[in-house]
Amino acid sequence: MRNITLGKTGITVPQNAFGALPIQRVTLGTAVYLLRAAYAGGMRFFDTARSYTDSEEKVGVAFEGMRDRIVLATKTQARTPEGFWNDLETSLKLLKTDHIDLYQLHFVPQCYRPGDGTGLYEALVEAKEQGKVRHIGITAHKIGVAEEIVASGLYETLQFPFSYLSTAREIALVESCKAAGMGFIAMKGLAGGLLTNPDACMAFMHQYDVLPIWGIQRETELAQWLSFFEKDAEMTPELREFIENDRKELLGDFCRGCGYCMPCTVGITINNCARMSQMVRRAPSSAWLNEYWQKEMAKIDNCVDCGLCKSRCPYELDTPNLLRKNLEDYKNILAGKTAI
Repeated sequence: MRNITLGKTGITVPQNAFGALPIQRVTLGTAVYLLRAAYAGGMRFFDTARSYTDSEEKVGVAFEGMRDRIVLATKTQARTPEGFWNDLETSLKLLKTDHIDLYQLHFVPQCYRPGDGTGLYEALVEAKEQGKVRHIGITAHKIGVAEEIVASGLYETLQFPFSYLSTAREIALVESCKAAGMGFIAMKGLAGGLLTNPDACMAFMHQYDVLPIWGIQRETELAQWLSFFEKDAEMTPELREFIENDRKELLGDFCRGCGYCMPCTVGITINNCARMSQMVRRAPSSAWLNEYWQKEMAKIDNCVDCGLCKSRCPYELDTPNLLRKNLEDYKNILAGKTAI
């Protein structure tokens, strides 16, 4: 397993890290088991966030008494200094620690700078001076914002979506981070669940100086990623061909399933319905063609074009039209007019 150093932070860990968003969906016992099994299997970097409901609490329980053996990263989505300090103190308490190795401003709409009037960057620096935070980072979803962040030179790490569906511009962002001495943390390495070949995903990551954080909530998922501590993730001609075929099928405007667009004013499950065409073709179709999902897809007809989902989408997708295209395709599949 290759080791990665996150830019100038000096944090060096295996290139195989744990994304703790999904553990909010499982019991405390299951979460603790998965986190400790991940550590036992070789993972050392664990990424969570204040906005992931009880994820921090579960991480804190799992690693109590093991603080010096792991790297803890968490995030705040606060947009005021008061919210920042409240989040930081809550995270420290829940994670059962007196410091956080990497504290990140979460899902930012802009590059926060000193003197911009928000006070957020100043709060980050003060937290670092107090020793409550060792390193400062930021997470973004919009490429333009991410590029501005790298150019600013203000942050030690950037967390951004990165997978083998990434564009040339996004790959250039990774190279810009490397040139700037900035660590790059790769989120959504499975493109919101659309990518299903872990060997291809890991082999792609190994080509770059990035740290992928894999969202894990099942033992089978954890076993897939831990297997790479025992085998090389080599980019073979076969995997390269597989990736190229996936890119041909999936590139373009597709929903990553992040859910930032929700809730919908008329109850549409946007994060699944807006990518139904891909999901129904990349998983057992019975899982998506049953009565439950037929009813969920039918809700798209109730769309009132309020525009909220479109305004919230970090990828700037035309979500209402994307939903309608998926509904039309779904109806054709049900009617047998379109093959899957």
